[in-house]
This record gives sequence, C-alpha cells and structure tokens, in this order.
Amino acid sequence: MADRAGVIHDLGYRHYDGPRDGVATIARTLYVTGLRHAFGLGRSGKSKILPFLLLGLSTLPAAIVVGVVTLVGLSDLPLTYAGYTNQTQLLVSLFAAAQAPVLFSRDLRYRSIVLYLARPLPAYVVALTRWASLTTALLVFTVLPVLVLYAGGLLAGLDVSDQTTDLLKAVALLLLVSSMLAGITGFISSVSLRRGFAVVGSIVALVVVPGVVTAVQAIASEEGAEQVGVAAGLASPWSLTNGLASAWDAGVEVFTPPEGGWVAAYLAVAVLIAGVGLAAIVARFLKVGSQ
Repeated sequence: MADRAGVIHDLGYRHYDGPRDGVATIARTLYVTGLRHAFGLGRSGKSKILPFLLLGLSTLPAAIVVGVVTLVGLSDLPLTYAGYTNQTQLLVSLFAAAQAPVLFSRDLRYRSIVLYLARPLPAYVVALTRWASLTTALLVFTVLPVLVLYAGGLLAGLDVSDQTTDLLKAVALLLLVSSMLAGITGFISSVSLRRGFAVVGSIVALVVVPGVVTAVQAIASEEGAEQVGVAAGLASPWSLTNGLASAWDAGVEVFTPPEGGWVAAYLAVAVLIAGVGLAAIVARFLKVGSQ
C-alpha cells in the first residue's frame, strides 16, 4: 500500500494579526476579576449571598449609629472608626475565611491555573494579583462601614478636621490588617485545596487564636503581668492591629496596651506577617507553575 501524503486543509479561519496585550494588562484584568469574584459578582446567584450578607451585617450597625447621631444630635460618635472594626472583626474574619478559597483554592484544585500560566504571565504575577484582589476586597469590606460612620459624623455637624484625622488613622490600620488577613487566608487556601479545610484553617487562625490571645491578655492584666499580655499580642493579627490603634490614639482600648519599643515591635511584626504571607503565596504558585 502506497504511503498517503498529508494534506493541510484551509478552513478559512481568519488569523489574528492585531495588537496583543502584555503582562500588565492581563494582570490588571485578573485583579479586577478576582475582586469581583470575592463578592460573588460574575458568578452564580448563591455565590453572592454570603459576602453581601456579611457586608450588610457589618454595615447595618453603622447605619443605625448614624441615624441615632443625626436624630438625637449627639456631640460625638458613640464609637471610633477603628473601634467599630474592632467590634465587627468576627464578620471580617468570616468574610476572609469564606472568600479566600474562591480566589486561591479553586484555580489550584481544578488546575485552571495552568491556563493562566499558558499565557505570558509568570506564576508570581498571578499570586500577587490574587493577593491584591483579596486585600482590596477586605479593605472595601472594612472601610465601607467606616465611611458610613464618617458621613454620619459630618451630617451631624461634628468637627471635620477631627473626624478626618480619625478616619485616616482607621484606614491606615485597616490597610495593614487587610494585608495580613489576605496573606494568612490566601496561603492557607493555596495549600488546603478543599474549600472546607481552607475555611476551617482560616477560622482557627483568625478567630480561635485571637480569642486565646485576648484571654491571655485579660488574665495578664488581672494578674498585673502586663508585659506578658503585650508579648502575647504579637501572636494575632487582630491583637496587633488593636494594640497599634491603642498606641496611636485611634480610640481602641485593649487589656495590655503596648508602649515604647513594643509599638515598633507590633508594627514590625504586622508588616512581617503581611510580607511572609505574600511570600508564601508566591512560593506556592511558583511551585505549582514548575510542575
């Protein structure tokens, strides 16, 4: 039997010869998509329930406070901007624990990450954009209620300068804690590919551990061992944030407030946690990308 010659059939498809976007454009698109997915936008209807339910529960008290302040005509807000987030930290932690797997676990579990890396997009850029998306989502989640309080304070005729100063302090603290929470939950979710395990691990890190730290600080304060309580505060992102808020006169009271060199230690550890979390996420994605 004679060998058959291969034939190339031209089906008439038009070749793309237009401009091709680079890494920056792809990363920006991936960042926006990740931010939308963190709130369930662009996904199924049931995916929007939990994030918006938690956001509503977090914002509702602020709206109530604004209504009371405006109607009664109080001379000051009943709680500070940083103190408000301290009161709603459980909701923030649940949001971070529930939505981090959406950005990290799914792509790795279903190997769709391979599709991203098939484009001219390095693995570390994917990791950075995912972390940035989650950090931004957490910042939006925490800043929105604070902005509602701020608007209420201005409507009530409170001093604009004082309110703006307190707001900026709170936003700086929220940016710091958002980066820490994103690093912690993002890394846990990138390792625990099943969403249930990732959620449980994140809740342990953001709810159980801070609860233990708070208990230790309360006991240390009662027993007069303030240094022990201050040192224990280094073990939790929430205790770090609250300690810094107390030291910076942002209106948060803690059992054992840091003073002197401890303030610098709190800030250094907070930045270190955020940096190590991001570095661990990048390392994880680089490992997956090399497989």
